[in-house]
Amino acid sequence: MDVGGPIISVMQDTITSDARLVLDLALTIRHDGHGGVADDLTDPAGLTAWVRARPDALRDTAGYAADEAALTAVRDLRAAIRALFARAVRPAAPSPADAARLLPVPEALERLNAAAARTPTVPELHWAEDAEPVVRHRAAQGGGDLGAAIAHAAIAFLGGPERQRLRSCHAPRCVRYFLKEHPRQEWCKPSCGNRARVARHHERHRASA
Repeated sequence: MDVGGPIISVMQDTITSDARLVLDLALTIRHDGHGGVADDLTDPAGLTAWVRARPDALRDTAGYAADEAALTAVRDLRAAIRALFARAVRPAAPSPADAARLLPVPEALERLNAAAARTPTVPELHWAEDAEPVVRHRAAQGGGDLGAAIAHAAIAFLGGPERQRLRSCHAPRCVRYFLKEHPRQEWCKPSCGNRARVARHHERHRASA
């Protein structure tokens, strides 16, 4: 399914940029603050706002306006990415937000690769002083859509070394994925760590009562 709106391509500066974009999409499913799960992409306006808020990761965002086809395509792609995130964090448990309804991995891979194939790419050689030559791929002139751009970022992230830092936060009520920044990090943010420690304290207290 083609995605509406102007052609958008991912900036290819760093893998970190790809990781941030793909994580941001996964995190549009989040804890709602009241014990449930919220979805930021329930209508085209939500997708439009999400795209326009990321001019550093996506090009030509200022005039972007999503339609129903774009929304469906990105939501389908998000489901595939979250299924592959769940695989990446094994043997740890996936995010509880959708752990019971994840796509099978082969279907997730097929969906991701099909989205990426909608943009033809061309190789570019980059060769900085005192460095080995690097081949990067960019969208061919006149090709591509939002879903393809996100899929390219997801493939770069999942196929690269940053994937090994991906974790699912299992603090009470949290449903986020995050990139582990240091060896002792267990939670996506300090507030989640605080909640987890309080929960452990109460559990130990109940067990000893």
